[in-house]
Amino acid sequence: MSISDLEHPAGGYKKIFESCDELAEPIPAHVSGKIPAWLTGSLLRVGPGLFEIGDEPFYHIFDGQALIHKFDLKDGHVTYYRRFIRTDAYVRAMTEKRIVITEFGTAAYPDPCKNIFSRFFTYFQGIEVTDNCLVNIYPIGEDFYACTETNYITKVDPDTLETIKKVDLCNYLSVNGVTAHPHTEPDGTVYNIGNCFGKNMSLAYNIVKIPPPQDDKSDPIEKSKVLVQFPSSERFKPSYVHSFGMTENYFVFVETPVKINLLKFLTSWSIRGTNYMDCFESNDKMGTWFHLATKNPGEYIDHKFRTSAFNLFHHINCYEDQGFIVVDLCTWKGHDFVYNYLYLANVRQNWDEVKKAAMRAPQPEVRRYVLPLDIHREEQGKNLVSLPYTTATAVMCSDGSVWLEPEVLFSGPRQAFEFPQINYKKYCGKNYTFAYGLGLNHFVPDRICKLNVKSKETWIWQEPDAYPSEPLFVQSPDAKDEDDGVLLSIVVKPGVTQRPAFLLILNATDLTEIARAEVDVMIPVTLHGIKSQ
Repeated sequence: MSISDLEHPAGGYKKIFESCDELAEPIPAHVSGKIPAWLTGSLLRVGPGLFEIGDEPFYHIFDGQALIHKFDLKDGHVTYYRRFIRTDAYVRAMTEKRIVITEFGTAAYPDPCKNIFSRFFTYFQGIEVTDNCLVNIYPIGEDFYACTETNYITKVDPDTLETIKKVDLCNYLSVNGVTAHPHTEPDGTVYNIGNCFGKNMSLAYNIVKIPPPQDDKSDPIEKSKVLVQFPSSERFKPSYVHSFGMTENYFVFVETPVKINLLKFLTSWSIRGTNYMDCFESNDKMGTWFHLATKNPGEYIDHKFRTSAFNLFHHINCYEDQGFIVVDLCTWKGHDFVYNYLYLANVRQNWDEVKKAAMRAPQPEVRRYVLPLDIHREEQGKNLVSLPYTTATAVMCSDGSVWLEPEVLFSGPRQAFEFPQINYKKYCGKNYTFAYGLGLNHFVPDRICKLNVKSKETWIWQEPDAYPSEPLFVQSPDAKDEDDGVLLSIVVKPGVTQRPAFLLILNATDLTEIARAEVDVMIPVTLHGIKSQ
């Protein structure tokens, strides 16, 4: 079972939410075990690294200033390096020694040094949206971009970790922001989703397409375009979107009941002390809606798929099979917003308090939903799913909507299988067998999990008082099977006196340890990342 029986009374997990310094140069790691000769290149990850500016604290886990981490692997040797990304949010905070730009859960206050007139003026310039790109890093063309979920992405140098430039996607695309979880095709084409103002000022969601690297070496972002538009269930309240699904021929968009109240966002911003978190609300009536669109050409498919309420951050994978689309998700039951439980004050509490809070929070579950592509009105009340290997159902209702019930792939009380990864290069959008994830024990990351989505068999790696990060799958060069390869994760052991953090390399087949590369610095929490060549 992928359930953690570990307890954390020592509270070591609090240390992954503490500020650290950047490094002047890469530091060597102490390797134990034997790193496979074929495993070279860099592991790049981002996350928060500065949790306060002077005596002003950040309040939410997604507010800390973006820090980029790199483990370099070469000839069996490993180095570790990290630098703060020089975003406007960071540079201005450093210059003014205060929080200048409002972050996800922390409001910036007006400059106390300004007089009433200049403050009034600033007020009319509107919202300064954060560029604090702490969530993910991904390639576009030949370049690498760190991102959050706003319209700003930041180009970084994957070798030196230097910040190159801030890019405003609004200059190229009709979107208010895009997710930190784009999809990439083998040729380098990038797809993403973001909300926008559609027809007659009502809200919609756009799938955008950024072409692959250009022969003339021009920037692919300049050639981005909107491919297809999904309607919004509510005119002025888009749902919060963190990721989406893509098969060979379709896009899957799951519209959850966690809503952004745009009117509140636009009006209360000028009022002192409003932040992004204040603008979320839950619709306790709508449940969850699934939407489909074709990829080529991009066209919305007007089937009304409905199911009960859940939060969704991460799609695992989805694929087409015999006239159905199979959608595997990391869900959290109900409409209460999970981010309400991710304030730093919550995650830094003592273990007993952390456990109590997780009791009240939405419960995690890995689910498989199956959407029929061929829908006939006359089959009311009958399960339309005929795939032999799943218990997921889809039933036509009298109003023409299709009610979905999932197959549960993994469920444990307050034990989440989250930050999912697959053999993406070979199996994204295709029928697959294995998912890898970070196990959250009452929101505390304390194990690495593997799930066979066909048999529901699970494997885990864990050590007492060790806190891993999202495991990235790297396929071995002579791979025959889907899970031939390794998993890379940054693990922190705050309780030890020497070398408290390490890069962990696991055999992806059975989660046994191959090697670890330990460093003599603490490493704070990281969210997402990539393995680059």
